[in-house]
Amino acid sequence: MPIGPSKELTAQLAVEIYVSNLKRSLAFYKALGFSIARCDDTFAVIRWDESYIFLDQRNQVAPTSDMPVANVRVVVNHIDTLWEQVQAANMQVLNTLTTQTYGLRDFTIADPDGFGVRFAEII
Repeated sequence: MPIGPSKELTAQLAVEIYVSNLKRSLAFYKALGFSIARCDDTFAVIRWDESYIFLDQRNQVAPTSDMPVANVRVVVNHIDTLWEQVQAANMQVLNTLTTQTYGLRDFTIADPDGFGVRFAEII
């Protein structure tokens, strides 16, 4: 598959996540509202608005845990709707929906390999 568009290549910051099963991870992120920018057998680029996450399938991925070593924050305008969607899908919740003192309402879930995805809405 050809390299992605120039915006993908020149993005100031892009997170790359190692995943154990690319198809499973794509289904997880698509269910949350990410779009697939491009994909081949072992690598995919997903988007949230103008931001990118790279999913790179590897033979060995660190085991999942109750506390990921990192998370990526995604700012949304519909936190309550997304929270209901996550609960209905029985996704692994690491931190429940909470109003934070720093001006956000947020929650964190684990992706299929234990990487944290934190959704937040600005108060």
